[in-house]
Amino acid sequence: MKLNKRKSAKKAGLHTDNTERPISAELDANTDILKELFKDCTDIVFRMFKAGSQRAYMVFVDGLVDSNTLQFHVLEQLEEAEGEHFTVDRVKDRLISAGTVNDTEKLDELVKQILGGNTGVLIDGLDAAFIVDAKGGARRSVSEPETETAIRGPREGFTESLRVNTSLLRHKIRSNRLKVLSKTVGEETQTGIAIVYIEGLARPELLEEVEKRIDEIKIDGILESGYVEELIEDDTWSIFPQIQNTERPDTLAGNLLEGRVGIIVDGTPFALILPATFWQFMQASEDYYHRFHISVFLRILRMTFIFVALLLPAIYVAVTTYHQEMIPTNLLFSVAASREAIPFPAFVEALIMEVSFEALREAGIRLPKLVGQAVSILGALVIGQAAVEAGIVSAPMVIIVSMTGIASFTIPRFNMAISIRLLRFPLMILAGMFGLYGIVLGTTFLLTHLVKLRSFGVPYFAPLAPINLRELKDVFIRAPWWEMDKRPSQMVDGDVRRQKKHAKPSKPDAKNRGVEGGST
Repeated sequence: MKLNKRKSAKKAGLHTDNTERPISAELDANTDILKELFKDCTDIVFRMFKAGSQRAYMVFVDGLVDSNTLQFHVLEQLEEAEGEHFTVDRVKDRLISAGTVNDTEKLDELVKQILGGNTGVLIDGLDAAFIVDAKGGARRSVSEPETETAIRGPREGFTESLRVNTSLLRHKIRSNRLKVLSKTVGEETQTGIAIVYIEGLARPELLEEVEKRIDEIKIDGILESGYVEELIEDDTWSIFPQIQNTERPDTLAGNLLEGRVGIIVDGTPFALILPATFWQFMQASEDYYHRFHISVFLRILRMTFIFVALLLPAIYVAVTTYHQEMIPTNLLFSVAASREAIPFPAFVEALIMEVSFEALREAGIRLPKLVGQAVSILGALVIGQAAVEAGIVSAPMVIIVSMTGIASFTIPRFNMAISIRLLRFPLMILAGMFGLYGIVLGTTFLLTHLVKLRSFGVPYFAPLAPINLRELKDVFIRAPWWEMDKRPSQMVDGDVRRQKKHAKPSKPDAKNRGVEGGST
């Protein structure tokens, strides 16, 4: 196989070492190499035309370019250039009127740009090629995010186009301090990646570390931002996500304003936000759009139900198996009566129901949208009722599993919700083996792991561990905006203050209120 590759490269006129072949002034020499490189690539179009009195070629990928741009801003401009003396600067600056035109003297760079959706223009007699940004083709338009729905807030979400995504972000942050660094990852896919940050807010050492980890990625292809997330996170063996993903431009913009760094990957609507803390995954974008009273209530509700989602089945197994004296007498009689005909212990009963519930939820996701919703809801109702009537599981267990499922849906971020769902099973095992002592042992291990975890140098449990009382205003609750006058100290470099100190709006005095009341 390696011998065949060397023969093919030699036949194409390419070097097999790391040196790059320059573009020749002879048009036929360049096109012969390109045609050999793109052999059996029927979607690569070679369009020969006359640039004044010179022969020229236009090379592009069919379906990735805008034909109108090529026709009116490249072909017509060059064909009408009769008597022109062609130079690189004249063609680039005066003749091609497309939006962005660059030149290159490297053949490998030309091939890379053509495969990236740009158009290559070669003119006989010039030892440089022109790269015209005339990208087009069928693309999904900007639409409402599907995984992060919101009652109040912007309705636009990221798409699969890198430049569309950066433009959506630029629309939110109209500042020259917003920087976009471009990189290419993937030996075969040559996937474009944009590192976005606000200069003066993001720490330089964080930017350096992000660039270093991305540059160290050596893989054949990047098809989704999940590839990058898994390759650059601190602890790949941890079940907890250490990088937040989002398809909302406003969420990314809000995090950039706090000093974080974003990674946008071409071909996916999910951008990455880092560093991430545990509390970020408990917060929704809507928390900052509602009045703070509503946001406080919703956050307390989520914090309560995360314990329900994690511990409720384990506590039920532990109490009914080892600690019956903790149950009120009337409730104990009711539970005992419902379990009288059940052939399985509480742990096996809980395991059957939890696995069945997870299977139904997965089936509902994989099936078509309308069918999936019906299957997941009806399946849970029918199977649960049938299992109780058949004496396989007890009615209290169906209630426990249903409450656990509802609680897991209150977690705003899917990657954190599924981590909590998975952790229920080892806690149930510990509860079945050791009772409440096993639950204490498991939660102690989890808390120790969370406190030790880091995301790009930032403690995962910050600002609770290490504690920072000032920054707790945006953890368990969401304080009014005029109280959150500073950015998280763990994230920003130096510009900590985000608004005027004590910026609470002043109330109108009594005289003004009387005038307003009289006028109404």
